Amino acid sequence: MVLSPVIGKLLHKRVVLASASPRRREILSHAGLRFEVVPSRFKEKLDKASFPTPYAYAIETAKQKALEVASRMHQKDLRAPDVVIGADTIVTVGGLILEKPVDKQDAYRMLSRLCSGLSNPTAKASVPAGNPRHRPRSPLVWVYSQLDTEVSEFHEETTVKFSELSEELLWEYIDSGEPMDKAGGYGIQALGGMLVEYVHGDFLNVVGFPLNHFCKKLVELYYPPHHEDVQRVKHDSIPPVDTFENLSDVEEGSSDPARGNEGGGHRRAEAGSGRGQVPAGSQGADSHGTVEITPPFPAGLLELVEGFKASKALFIACKLKVFDVLKDEAPLKAVDIAGKIDASVCGTERLLDVCVALGLLEKTDRGYCNTDLADLHLASDGEYSLHGLAMHSNDHAWNLFTDLELAVREGANAAFGRKAEDPVQSKQTKLQFMRAMHGLTNLTARQVATAFDLSRFSSACDLGGCTGALARALTREYPRLKVTVLDLPEVIEHVPCFQPEGRQTERVSFVPGDFFKDGLPEAELYILSRILHEWPDDKVHELLSRVSDSCKPGGGILVAETVLEEKRPARGSLPASLNLLVRTQGRERSLPQYRRLLELHGFWDVQLAHAGDRLDVVLGTRASPP
Repeated sequence: MVLSPVIGKLLHKRVVLASASPRRREILSHAGLRFEVVPSRFKEKLDKASFPTPYAYAIETAKQKALEVASRMHQKDLRAPDVVIGADTIVTVGGLILEKPVDKQDAYRMLSRLCSGLSNPTAKASVPAGNPRHRPRSPLVWVYSQLDTEVSEFHEETTVKFSELSEELLWEYIDSGEPMDKAGGYGIQALGGMLVEYVHGDFLNVVGFPLNHFCKKLVELYYPPHHEDVQRVKHDSIPPVDTFENLSDVEEGSSDPARGNEGGGHRRAEAGSGRGQVPAGSQGADSHGTVEITPPFPAGLLELVEGFKASKALFIACKLKVFDVLKDEAPLKAVDIAGKIDASVCGTERLLDVCVALGLLEKTDRGYCNTDLADLHLASDGEYSLHGLAMHSNDHAWNLFTDLELAVREGANAAFGRKAEDPVQSKQTKLQFMRAMHGLTNLTARQVATAFDLSRFSSACDLGGCTGALARALTREYPRLKVTVLDLPEVIEHVPCFQPEGRQTERVSFVPGDFFKDGLPEAELYILSRILHEWPDDKVHELLSRVSDSCKPGGGILVAETVLEEKRPARGSLPASLNLLVRTQGRERSLPQYRRLLELHGFWDVQLAHAGDRLDVVLGTRASPP
């Protein structure tokens, strides 16, 4: 067979499959691979919500499976394995991960999401009728565990469409027992094949192992086109399971585009001096035998230089509702999308291709369709939609940043003062800002609500709580908690636009008012989420003084902000820092600064917890007056 030379490279190596799946064993055996089966003992309890994408969660699960087996065999066996293959298969629909069902009812909920035309009121999400597409993914991780340890990883994605099925047929399939050990609740290679209308991509990937992609990776490993093109992380020994680096993290050189080539400019090395290997790049020797070395191509830096173009393309695609169109109907050709968004075919096609390059859309022979990321966050009607944030960035923040130079030279007030708006435009901007904050808050509301155990509080007041997204998350987590949202009257009047259907709660109330001027509602816990960084120090002290006066001993204050820490990546706080530069006289603070600030106003036992990459939560307790 064509692949036999590639598979043959592994014939004399000890290959271990870290999975007990009979389907994966069968696929690899038919491919002619000789291997042992050592099921992983890794407990699949990773927090799905902590991963940016479904496939990132699946890759980490596969990696941990492989590393657990590699570490165990390295410690116990005289001959450690040469290659350990870890794999995990998930099914995603609308950004939700569907793994193996726990019982028949769970299998019904899963399959109902995948089939159109079925009523399923208990499902957390569903695919719109006529568009029951989902995406099985099989990430693979290889661990090379002899003298040098290397980790390679990739994932394969296949699109599957189910037919419209009757409820009787669906239950007949569930009663067969087949769904119970299958990701997504079905097995395409057996009875589950009757559910499938079409498959776009690798069929074996849906079964559980992407053989085609696996063999391509073997070709890259054993027949690389250029040595410098193959980048794998090397380790002197097997590190702990939780310290393995990603494949993209290269030990030599910096991945930070701002750093580039350390030392700057061209570097020179004496020919034959033995001072290490010459890095990749153009080079030549002059008459003195000195080698001129060109620094690596600064791809990351160029991405920063031209990054505004990608942002603008995203904003315009959101403004034209491209992702809404493709969520309702897909796949569609460019000409069909152009008709729906009232744009030229040529311009639409170019915009769509840019979105494909950005990873927001997928393109096949049948047309364009959304990625899971776009379905979940860029269509305007989703619970976790960031469409409002994109529109606010395009229509308001983009204009502010054209005055960035002025803000640097003369201060934020000088730049901001030039953007005076008429009352009608100001009202539109306010509503747009509320949409932006609503989407952003929904993404982190649960993490903020659960960063600390707040069950000791029976009442809370969210100052500047806008649409009540955080308040609703708090009441879902704490059944006896009542939350009052205090915000400006022009904000409160728009709150009904953001009330999710079926989720109104009597334990969330809204009070119009200005927290600098009006009395604060009585509460045991006061919440300031993304508030303090917007104001100068004198206003922060004024607000905290008002909170302190209203909060009784034993009560608390919960502050949600980006807390500066020396060991955290600087890039994570970059957008917030830029916002402060052009908009306000406020600032971000470190934990010691927050601790001193809160203690000054009578709050002690100040603690910190993280609620995602860009948000932290600080909790303080009101002390008794001296």
